[in-house]
Amino acid sequence: MAVRVGALSDAGVAASPRAATPTLYLVDASLYVFRAWHSMPDDFRGADGSPTNAVHGFARFLLELLDRARPQHIAVAFDEALDSCFRNAIYPAYKANREPAPDALKRQFVHCRELCAALGLSVLSHPEYEADDLIGSACVGARAQRFRSVIVSADKDLSQLLAEDDEQWDFARGQRWGADGVPARHGVEARQMADYLALTGDAVDNIPGVPGIGAKTAAALLTHFGSLDALLERIDEVPYLRLRGAAACAARLREHRDLALLCRRLSTVACDVVLDDAGSHFIRESADSARLHALCERVRFGPMTRRRLYGAAGLEFNPGA
Repeated sequence: MAVRVGALSDAGVAASPRAATPTLYLVDASLYVFRAWHSMPDDFRGADGSPTNAVHGFARFLLELLDRARPQHIAVAFDEALDSCFRNAIYPAYKANREPAPDALKRQFVHCRELCAALGLSVLSHPEYEADDLIGSACVGARAQRFRSVIVSADKDLSQLLAEDDEQWDFARGQRWGADGVPARHGVEARQMADYLALTGDAVDNIPGVPGIGAKTAAALLTHFGSLDALLERIDEVPYLRLRGAAACAARLREHRDLALLCRRLSTVACDVVLDDAGSHFIRESADSARLHALCERVRFGPMTRRRLYGAAGLEFNPGA
């Protein structure tokens, strides 16, 4: 049975117009683990002498998030499908531009997942789906149960999930926005983000897009036609738009029609993954003190971090134990 820890509740609820709507926090963990790996000094070492800088940095992020949000419902999604994702099956070059994670970082991902579980947080991972897909599936499922979601990530791909009262939270920059804030950031509506990426491509994920179509042109086309499907159905209208190089743009769309549709498949977040903890709405469980203590020993967290972790877990901290 799920047991709530202390007085955990969404911070600022009393003053929020969304107070009557329960909130599910969905964390894109890999983003923050990688940031910690690149930003934290590499002189942190675990009990076995291996690097633990990413774990220390991720722990700091997680502690700040829990302190500021005080979530009752939270899930932390990790990327397990590094080269086994369903997208690799339909496009082998997907993310092929990325260097594989070094073994030292892979070991730290295990510690980060263990930390989340020890704190009573639901951990999401899947060998065929990326963290984005797990977040999307949790978000859509929660919406059906009248929850709003706060997606903790700066990843633009995830903006396509925003609807109703959902928000995206770039935690590092302290910026939050809903679906109505997406046009100012990307020039298109939240519901058009996958179509937008299908046209422009995404260099981060090695998605090519339609050659010669940039961000401004893609936004103008989607503003006029509404969707990629409508655009492809009405390509004959493109040359008559008040758009620089409109005739050449139409020719590119005709030539690369199939590529555009493929890129949309790659850019669309899957929202139909079956998630184990969805029935409990990812309610935060009681922390596992023994598991947390063992992890602190392996990672060699300092006394200040241990005190903060135990406090966040609602556990009594005994430095001499």
